Amino acid sequence: MTETRRDTSGAEPAVTASRDERGNGAEGGIVRCDACPVLCRIREGRTGACDRYANVGGRLSRTDPLVMLRRAEDRADGGVVPFLKDGNGAEGRVWRGEIAGDAPVFVTGIGSTTTYPDYKPAPFIVSSKWRGVDTVTVVTEGIFSYCSLKVKIDTDRHIGPEQATVRVDGEPIGHVMTAEYGSQMLSLGGVRHLTGGGKKEGVVTCRAMLDLCNKAAVEMTIDDGATLTVQAGAAPVIDGEREARMRVGCGSATIGIFAQQWHGHADEVIVVDDHITGVLTEHQAGAYLDMKPAGIRVRGRKSTPGRYFQVAAPGGGWGGTDITDPLSIIEKIDPEKAWPGLRLFMVSTTGEDSLYCVLDEDLKPIPAEMPAALVKVVDRIAENCEPALCSVLFMGGAGGSLRAGVTENPVRLTRSVRDLFTRVTLGGAPAYVWPGGGITVMADVTRVPDGGFGSVPTPALVAPIEFTMSRADYLALGGHAGAIRDLADLEAPDGHRLLQQEADNPWPLDPLSESA
Repeated sequence: MTETRRDTSGAEPAVTASRDERGNGAEGGIVRCDACPVLCRIREGRTGACDRYANVGGRLSRTDPLVMLRRAEDRADGGVVPFLKDGNGAEGRVWRGEIAGDAPVFVTGIGSTTTYPDYKPAPFIVSSKWRGVDTVTVVTEGIFSYCSLKVKIDTDRHIGPEQATVRVDGEPIGHVMTAEYGSQMLSLGGVRHLTGGGKKEGVVTCRAMLDLCNKAAVEMTIDDGATLTVQAGAAPVIDGEREARMRVGCGSATIGIFAQQWHGHADEVIVVDDHITGVLTEHQAGAYLDMKPAGIRVRGRKSTPGRYFQVAAPGGGWGGTDITDPLSIIEKIDPEKAWPGLRLFMVSTTGEDSLYCVLDEDLKPIPAEMPAALVKVVDRIAENCEPALCSVLFMGGAGGSLRAGVTENPVRLTRSVRDLFTRVTLGGAPAYVWPGGGITVMADVTRVPDGGFGSVPTPALVAPIEFTMSRADYLALGGHAGAIRDLADLEAPDGHRLLQQEADNPWPLDPLSESA
């Protein structure tokens, strides 16, 4: 015979244990966790495979605290009022239920538990009042098999060909995407890597995604490309070298930005770039300044005047090319146009590489000391390059199981999100909702509280998700009205933790129209 017990708050999954397994009392018994499809059988004092649930005295208990956020308050000087910092600078503390009128609290999905196996309301459906409006926040931790990471790496360096496989510990976990302006892009994870390959591939993919989501560094290799160390909010490390700068623009854009500052100090300027190399006297900027053609023709395919494609192969050299000698991209120097003493200046799109030459009597470029005026512009290029960073965005689809925890008619939630009646957040962090069908969300992991992501060994990621709307809208979409609990009356066991909201994040209870 079996029996099922459920915490009356709804904050924990059901516990199923046979009387024979439990013996005469709770101690030493085995409980079965139904928080995910693995259905772990957990002995007394042990945790399940995900380390998120434990058998404590014969009762299934959540090992991580429920995280609540207190709204950041602005100071008169533009700073943020410090909150809940102890003498050692530790952030957060146990919340014991105190709700002050001037200290609004938002319940996140971090530590809330899941709706799996999807027949029950979300673990927390919380009612609160904000700016005179009765609101409801539906809180859960979603189990995401359909999820991925979009990684933006600020660099001009070539990291690998488009569509090349990205590997961790030799296992494929994603691929190189289309490069963007000044950045290389990766797509990692996804259901095909998590469940469509071998067991090791799924495990390695899940672990790498979890580490990246929780802001840890992950080393990866790219087929026919570089070795990378990627960490959200940190500079990328490419083949052992830490990147410092994101380029100011492509070669053509750099010409346009700094043309007037070079004018009079150089007779020709070539900005070396893997994508679009710029040549000043041929460029429209040079024509605007009435500069004399210098007769220096660079390699590659000429596009519009002063703009050249494919001057060299991609690589880790000047401007993301494979060259270390910039003079190697000069195809010819026209003696009908060039002249001895012509001042040639070459620079990369980050200003990290630069060369000043003067043509001799044979029209051969001879390196010379760079004039102070050009040094100043090189420094200005560097000044205008933003710090190189890695950005990691979690992307997942809130499917039927998640939505069933909100309402018995899930499509109404989708429509409410689409019509901007319902705000979606991940651990209180703002989420971008993709257009089209379903609820496909994307969020910057650096804006989610630390440790906000987990995993289950199916394998899949566990991510917090919250749906916030007015109480009237929640009732209109057929929400689980009987499961609503008032924030002020919410029980607060020692497993609850109160943190200060990230100052840059919009307050989740504000209407969408005010913070869009």
